[in-house]
Amino acid sequence: MTERIMILPVWQLAVMFRSGTLAGVTDGMPLIAKVATSVSKTAAALSRAAGRGDGSVIGGWIGLKIDPDLLAHLAAGRAVALVSGTNGKTTTTRFTAAAVGVLGRVATNGYGANMPTGHTSALAKEGHTPFAVLEVDEHYLGQVIDQTKPQVVALLNLSRDQLDRAKEVAMMAQMWKTKLAAHPEIKVVANADDPLVVWAASGSPQSVWFSAGQRWLDDSFVCPESGHPIERAQGDWWCTGCPLRRPRPSWVVEDGGVFDPNGDWHLVQLQLPGRVNIGNAATALAVAAQFGVRPIEAVHTLKQVASIAGRYAQVDKEGRNIRLLLAKNPASWLEAFDMADQAPTLLSINARDPDGLDTSWLWDVDFAPLRDRPVLITGDRAFDLAVRLQVNQVQFRHVQTFDEALRSVPPGRLEVIANYTAFQDIRAELDRVN
Repeated sequence: MTERIMILPVWQLAVMFRSGTLAGVTDGMPLIAKVATSVSKTAAALSRAAGRGDGSVIGGWIGLKIDPDLLAHLAAGRAVALVSGTNGKTTTTRFTAAAVGVLGRVATNGYGANMPTGHTSALAKEGHTPFAVLEVDEHYLGQVIDQTKPQVVALLNLSRDQLDRAKEVAMMAQMWKTKLAAHPEIKVVANADDPLVVWAASGSPQSVWFSAGQRWLDDSFVCPESGHPIERAQGDWWCTGCPLRRPRPSWVVEDGGVFDPNGDWHLVQLQLPGRVNIGNAATALAVAAQFGVRPIEAVHTLKQVASIAGRYAQVDKEGRNIRLLLAKNPASWLEAFDMADQAPTLLSINARDPDGLDTSWLWDVDFAPLRDRPVLITGDRAFDLAVRLQVNQVQFRHVQTFDEALRSVPPGRLEVIANYTAFQDIRAELDRVN
């Protein structure tokens, strides 16, 4: 199908022009970009119609095969914000799109396809919009900056993830630092509590700092500049061997809300659980402010954000209220434990390609918070998890299927914490029933 789409005959292109298929967002673009946009949208729609996914990858892939500069063409004329980091990208992007949306229509990759193929598909699908808010995989941030010329870049955090193929976190911070220093026109909204992020953003002359706390510290004990230890006390941090230290944030999470740069406090009411999501919401307000959105205008939009690509979704089945939490690395598992209620909890671990094949990261997770609740385990790598839980003195029961897990717990809440493909497996099973 791909090859046939890519070699559309001239007469079909003429029909597309006459019918207006290539009009709208493609006005003013080169001919090849117009064709690529139309084919990208068609391919994505066919993928959805065939039940092969949401089309957010295949549409962009085909579009970029036709026109390698398609993302740049589609981003031109839009005010663009990019959101990147190891954890929280998808949620923060959704919050940011909601906040910026008070100004007008926003194109966004809401399903989490966060590489150039996903960005291309999202912009092609939405047509002409004055704004775009895009989640970006941390490895691709430099490339996407070059292609989209963003007005704002938000840097959330950096921690270990997918150890078998991801760059070491200090290398990632260096890549960010080099790229941002080469683009002084970009406003950088950055996490003041993460030393790696602060160092990466330090080369930018337009940095706006937010503070949402940093629960996971194991990847930032050493200064990325000097190699000396990082010291911490009362929410502050500093390098013991060079001038790098925590900057003073202008956006601060406190008491269930956020202080803005004027010192005004705004209550943040969300459907999503956990303190971490208040931090994600505060980041979104800080990004939207760079487009001229006042917090008082945007804060109410954040409450409209509910389940995000199935994350935090709640499903009722056989008398159980099932809540789905995605956790992909030690930092996000720590946050998931904070969000989860004191209830029976199913943990599911796979190690397929999207998850990363190395499960040694399990030994960096402290599972002690689960000791006082019923714990079930499943997934392709359940036995890896079993060894870790046994060492952490967490009692558990192994189940083969999700249905067996349901039968093993009484009516009421069941928390489900899973990594990428395990999460999607459970979602698919619930979707088949519901």
